[in-house]
Amino acid sequence: MAHAVTLEALRVLEAIHKLGSFAAAAEALFKVPSALTYTVKKLEDDLGVPLFDRSRQRAVLTPAGHLVLEQGRAILDATIRLEDSIKQFESGWEPKLRIARDTVLLESPLMEVVGDFLVQNRPVELTLSEESVGGGWDALQDDRVDLVIGVTGELPKGNFYTRAIGELEFVFAVAPTHPLALVEGVVTAAQLRQYPAIVVADSSKKLPARNIGIFESRQVLRVETMRSKIQAQCLGLGVGYLPKHRIMDELNSGRLVTRQCEFPRPNITAYLAWRKDSPGRGLSWFVDCLSQQDWQLIPASV
Repeated sequence: MAHAVTLEALRVLEAIHKLGSFAAAAEALFKVPSALTYTVKKLEDDLGVPLFDRSRQRAVLTPAGHLVLEQGRAILDATIRLEDSIKQFESGWEPKLRIARDTVLLESPLMEVVGDFLVQNRPVELTLSEESVGGGWDALQDDRVDLVIGVTGELPKGNFYTRAIGELEFVFAVAPTHPLALVEGVVTAAQLRQYPAIVVADSSKKLPARNIGIFESRQVLRVETMRSKIQAQCLGLGVGYLPKHRIMDELNSGRLVTRQCEFPRPNITAYLAWRKDSPGRGLSWFVDCLSQQDWQLIPASV
């Protein structure tokens, strides 16, 4: 069944309303005025209501005409977005790009790159998310994201490209009011077990969850983000290792203090990772820019 309201009719209505006359709208649309008159008359006949008040010198929409145009603009906007997406796709730019950042990294370096991308005014829809522990690899393998920043651990073979962005240095840090802050010398396993351990939970949905805790504790508080872990340790709720680059302000202000621990945690390399199926220009652009960004990490030794 043919619909009365067509894209062509909506474009004609919008042009007449914007320019104030059939003649001006016809010139803008590269049509003769009679063609616009026919389009509007047919739409009015099909809908059974007048769309323009013809008693005035300037073409003025009736209430029904306003309703058609107001709701029709959503269709016109969607059509423009679709056309732009197709053009972008043909030129190699993806219509959508999904980027996940591991919670261990600062957010600001990513936002700086996103800002540089947005000023290019490309109709690419960006989705940003946050993963933790093994969740980045899980999201990549499950096709929930196109690019992950800050994945660590054993690298899956064959399916992904990776690029090192630096090494994460971890320090054992506690609030100055915490009992372990008063310990002289190395904190032992027996001392650690007396206090809750603050742990960032693995955000994996399909892959087995990873446990990166390196010491046992009678109590464990699991949080979703590194931001929450840092806050919990600043409040003295528990203990644990923290990425040094994330807590420089807290260390400088005295909200956290470092102690030597019987279980040292070695540095680990953080990577960008993306699937090997042909990346579009948007993904390639972000890989290049993000790999050059200062993540405030130790330069990678790999």
